[in-house]
Amino acid sequence: MKSFIAITTICIAGACSQFRKNPVLESFILTPPQQLYGPLFQDILINDSLFGPNCLFADSKDFLDCTPKRPMKEILDNYHSFAGKQDYHLMEQFIKQNFNLVSTTPAFTDSSDIDTHIKKLWTALHREANLPAHSSTLIPLDHAYIVPGGRFREIYYWDSYFTMLGLFADNETAMAESMIQNFADLIDKLGFIPNGNRSYYAGRSQPPFFSHMIEALAANKSSDQPYTTYITQLQKEYDFWMQGRESLSDENPDSLHCIRMKGGEVLNRYYDHFDTPREEMYRNDIETAGQLKMNQPHLNEKQLYRNLRSGAESGWDFSSRWLKDYNNLYSIHTIDIIPVDLNCLLYHLEKSLAKAYRLTNKPEEANRYITFSEARKTAILKYCWNEKKKFFMDYNWCTQQMTGNFSLAGVYPLYTKIATKEQAQAVADKIVKDFLKSGGVTTTLYQTGQQWDAPNGWAPLQWVTYIALRNYRHTEIADTLRTRWMTMIKTVYNHTHKLLEKYDVVHLQDTGGGEYPNQDGFGWTNGVYRAFAIANKKDFP
Repeated sequence: MKSFIAITTICIAGACSQFRKNPVLESFILTPPQQLYGPLFQDILINDSLFGPNCLFADSKDFLDCTPKRPMKEILDNYHSFAGKQDYHLMEQFIKQNFNLVSTTPAFTDSSDIDTHIKKLWTALHREANLPAHSSTLIPLDHAYIVPGGRFREIYYWDSYFTMLGLFADNETAMAESMIQNFADLIDKLGFIPNGNRSYYAGRSQPPFFSHMIEALAANKSSDQPYTTYITQLQKEYDFWMQGRESLSDENPDSLHCIRMKGGEVLNRYYDHFDTPREEMYRNDIETAGQLKMNQPHLNEKQLYRNLRSGAESGWDFSSRWLKDYNNLYSIHTIDIIPVDLNCLLYHLEKSLAKAYRLTNKPEEANRYITFSEARKTAILKYCWNEKKKFFMDYNWCTQQMTGNFSLAGVYPLYTKIATKEQAQAVADKIVKDFLKSGGVTTTLYQTGQQWDAPNGWAPLQWVTYIALRNYRHTEIADTLRTRWMTMIKTVYNHTHKLLEKYDVVHLQDTGGGEYPNQDGFGWTNGVYRAFAIANKKDFP
C-alpha cells in the first residue's frame, strides 16, 4: 500500500511543479492530497470502518473534500502522537474535531412543479467565488458558478456546458458567462480545464466543450464577439490536447493525447498524465487493482490506473466502450482507443479557431485551422465509419480495428455535421431500431453494470442525439426523443421531487450502476430539460 502512495505523490508533485510557475497559483492550489494530508491520507482511505452508508464517509471523495478547521501542520503534528489510530470511535472523534465534514445531501427540498423547481435549483446549486484556502483540495474560482449537486460539490467541465443550456433558456445569461470566465481563467492559470476544480483532478481534463460554450454564448448574444474575446483561451485549449504532436513518428506513434495513425493522420485519445490510483476513488481503484492481480498477474498496475483515470477524462466512467471484457473493469484499455466523440469535439474546436482568427483578420491562421479541421474530418470518416454495420464507432489504434461497440458516441459526427447524408440516415435508422426506448435513448446496447451502459440514459447524450438528428432533418425522430425524455423526467420528478444524474430509460425510473449511487441535483439534467422545454420555439439548421 505504501508504494502506491509514494508513486502517486511523486507523480503529482512533478506535475504540480510545472503548474506552480504561475505565482498566482503557487500559494493555494495543486498540493497533492497525499502531501496535504500526509499519513492521514493512507490511514483514513484504507480504514474500512470509516466508510459506508452508516459511517463517516460514503466514498474516498468525501474525505478529500473536507476542509481542515486549523492549519494542516498542526493537525498532522497532533496526529503523529495520536494513540487512537486503530480505534474507530477515536478516529471518528479526531476527524470531527479537526475537519468540517461534507454532506452529499442537497440542502434543498421542494415540491413545486418541475419548471419552478429547476429555477429554484439555480439558486440552490449556486456557489460564490472561492477564497484561496491553503489546506483544501478546492481550486478557487474568481467568479460564481453552478455545481452539479450531490457528491459533486465543485464545477465540472463538460457538465457545465449542458447546465448552461438551461441557464440560457431561463435567461440566466450572466451566470453562464460567469462560468465561462472561470473556465477561461483555469486555462490561463493551468494551461487546460481540469475535470473539476479540485487538486486531485490535476492530471486530466474532460470532453472539450469550451468551444461549444463560446458558440452558445455568441448565439445568445447574437454576436460573434465571444470568439474574439476568448480566442487566446481557445488556442490554449487546443494546444493542451495537441501537446506532443510534433514528437510523433512511425516508430513512436503515441504521445499524451495524440496518436499518429498508420496513414500519417493525427487523431486524439483520452489520456491522464498520472498512472496512480485516482485519489477521489482511491479505495475503488485499489480494489480493481487487486482483481487484476488475481486474474491477470502478468499485467501492469500502473497501466490499469492510467486507463481508469483516462476513462474518467472521457466523462464516460465507466462504459463497455473502454473494456476488453465487458464483465470486468480491470480489462479497461482507454488509451488504446481513438474515441469518435473526442475527435468530433476537437474538429469543432478547430473550426471555432478558424472562425476566431478570421474575425481577428488573421487569414493565414484561419486557413491553417480549416486545413486541420478538414484533415481531421477525413480521418474520422476513414477510421470511425463502419461501412458493414452502418454506424460510427471508436477505433483501436493498437489493433488497427474498430472496436465494434455500438454507443451514442456514434452520433457525434452528426452533431458536428461531418457525416454524409447517407451515413446520417443509417445512424438515424439504428437509433430508432435499437437505441430509442420509452424514456429516451440508451447510452449503449450492452448491460454491463457500468453506469454508462444500457439501460441508462444521460441528459447530455439526449441533447447531443437530438441536435445530431435535427442537423440532418430527422426532426420527427428528434422530437420523439425529446418528448419521451421530458415525459420520463417529469414522471419521476412527480413521484420523487428529485432531478437525477441519470435514468433507466427502459423502465422509466431511477437507476444505478457504476461506482457510486445515483445523485440528486442535478446540473445537466436541469439544463437539458429546460433547453428541451424551449426547443420547439427555436429554429434549427
